[in-house]
Amino acid sequence: MAEPETEDAASLAGRRFRVRDHYEVGREKVREFARAVQNHHDAHYAEPEAHELGYDSVVAPPTFASVIGMAGTKALLDTVLTDYDLTQMLQTDQVFEMHKPIVAGDSVRSWMLIESIRQFADNDFITVQFELANQHDELLQIGSTTLVARRGAEVDPHLIEAVEKIFMHSPPEPEPGDPLQHDTLVPIESDANEQTHISPPRPVHTAPKFDELTAGDHLPAGTASLTRGDLTNYAGVAGDPNPIHFSERAAELVGLPTVVAHGMLTMGLAAEYLTAWLGDPTAFEKFSVRFSGFVPVRADGASTIEFTGKIKSLDPERRTGTIVLGGTSDGRKLFGRAIAEVRFS
Repeated sequence: MAEPETEDAASLAGRRFRVRDHYEVGREKVREFARAVQNHHDAHYAEPEAHELGYDSVVAPPTFASVIGMAGTKALLDTVLTDYDLTQMLQTDQVFEMHKPIVAGDSVRSWMLIESIRQFADNDFITVQFELANQHDELLQIGSTTLVARRGAEVDPHLIEAVEKIFMHSPPEPEPGDPLQHDTLVPIESDANEQTHISPPRPVHTAPKFDELTAGDHLPAGTASLTRGDLTNYAGVAGDPNPIHFSERAAELVGLPTVVAHGMLTMGLAAEYLTAWLGDPTAFEKFSVRFSGFVPVRADGASTIEFTGKIKSLDPERRTGTIVLGGTSDGRKLFGRAIAEVRFS
């Protein structure tokens, strides 16, 4: 794969790319991701329950798009944002704007945008946006991820050695002349018309009805549990290779007390907490989280996360609501901000 020349960080902002290959959403992938983020709604596992919500096949969990977005982000780091090291990056924000649920059988096309690169002291804050559309040119989701990294920082050689031994490696690059050889990302003009459209929203089937709700209402508290096995499983299912989530040595070398849970895993658990109350995983319109803490997971036991929720506001014209979520583990606050905008029956 040909790599572009290194560019000044500021000049990369605004660059847009199409992911050359599409992503085929498989039924078993939806099921294994749902298990990995402990999303238990039957529509993620069985067609009859998906049919009840109005969909032909099993419905992907609310944070499933992170799998596709992660692949695009890694491609940017491999070919464009080459001054950054994945093992030295930390995710600070994640936003999903849901226009249509992703379902098994979808053939998903992706576009990546380097939205901004902001420099503060020794750190760069990199915001990458992804846009997903299905085989019918229907817009599925627009998401954005903010990562913080030390640009060009010298990496601890002990960390490099540890990572080389345990890092989840990508498949080898195709040899020259191989029919599978291709560039993953295709540069495009930022104002190019991708000819996607937004389909009218389908009805939702929530347990709480809009007319029964009041701004200020509290959701029942909920809990989730994570073990080292859960973290390792999620790393493989989601394609997140950062070893701080499964290697004690790697976590120690970057200053963490022990292995910690993925931010996107805790976001997926928060989605399940809200879905369990809603009764319909397709009711999400927007879900955004700013991460402020982490969940340490010891080798000899499970860690518990406590979730809370409160209805911040309600829109009677659209029958929607804004829900503020909270998450803590061992007294540590996990989210600086966690907000979901949802539709109600």
